[in-house]
Amino acid sequence: MAASNSRTKVNNVSPGGSHPLLTPCLEGLGKFSHLIDLDFMGELISCLKKLSGYSDRQDEIPNDNALSVSERLQCCIVVFKVWRSNLEALNVDLQDFFVQLYNLILEYRPDRDHGEVLADALKTLLWEGRQHDMLRAAAFIKRLATFALSFGSAEAIAALVTLKHLLQKNSKCRNMLENDSGGGSLSCLVAKYNPEATDPYLSGALASVLWELSLLEKHYDISVSSMASNILSMANLNPTQNPVPILNVNPLEAYRDLSLERELSKPASKALPLNLKRKRRAKEFVALSPDVLQKADCSVDKDELEEKLQSHFSVLRGISENERLRAELNHTLSSINMYKEYKKQKRKNMKVKTGRKKNSKALAV
Repeated sequence: MAASNSRTKVNNVSPGGSHPLLTPCLEGLGKFSHLIDLDFMGELISCLKKLSGYSDRQDEIPNDNALSVSERLQCCIVVFKVWRSNLEALNVDLQDFFVQLYNLILEYRPDRDHGEVLADALKTLLWEGRQHDMLRAAAFIKRLATFALSFGSAEAIAALVTLKHLLQKNSKCRNMLENDSGGGSLSCLVAKYNPEATDPYLSGALASVLWELSLLEKHYDISVSSMASNILSMANLNPTQNPVPILNVNPLEAYRDLSLERELSKPASKALPLNLKRKRRAKEFVALSPDVLQKADCSVDKDELEEKLQSHFSVLRGISENERLRAELNHTLSSINMYKEYKKQKRKNMKVKTGRKKNSKALAV
């Protein structure tokens, strides 16, 4: 029993199971970074840089025993916590960790990695950071918009909160909200947008347009669609103006709120026996040969797919809007019934009072 309990504790720390002690070690470094001797800071940051997977050679093949995306993100978070706690005495260039975060966003998978760690990385590196360079901010804005379009509501709201914060800090990047076919008004500064660039400075994101927000505005989740609409409204404002805030939280808090709301809304399901699970898996998964996959026609009409997605999201939004209106109607009806009951009780009390007065007068006479 003791051995099984220790195993469950290890799995809670690191679901991958390959580096169970790394997560508590990184958390301890971030918590007690102000007590570390400055002579070791340089070596500590270089070690964390190596653990995060950053390499000066972009064509280098990663090792098989590399850390998971969540563990590498935690290395970047710890570096910034160490740097902020020793801001006056530590003079280091953290550009490489921004580059690593820029690339790790693409490697994130919700069924394998921790969304809370990614939201914490967005909060520590981008939300709490000082004003970013225009090129780097534009690259992260474009990548976060693409990321929000690809994953669930909790990840999307964390990305959009960070995106809005970057647009508020870098007013020149709001040109990416323009509906120009050739990019925003600053697109003449760069030749072409390269979404596969590993360096945010070389991505050319200023030549792109945030068309993803128009699709996110029709998202089935009202929190995501409201945030996308709020960001799009920034295009009509002056550079010094900011839209009305609809969510005054950082990316980590936004992710936790929406993921908790999603967990609470899940219906309770009974646990299936192990034999039934195995039978279902055997029926669901069918191994196809490579020849069959090559012969299969995987072409998709983009317009038809977009039309189906729009109709699907509009139906979902209609259902949620109908539920909201029904709840408001029930609340209004209950308020009206309570008011009627109050008036009825008040009239009854008035009749009792008048009857008492008449009786007292009769007795006096």
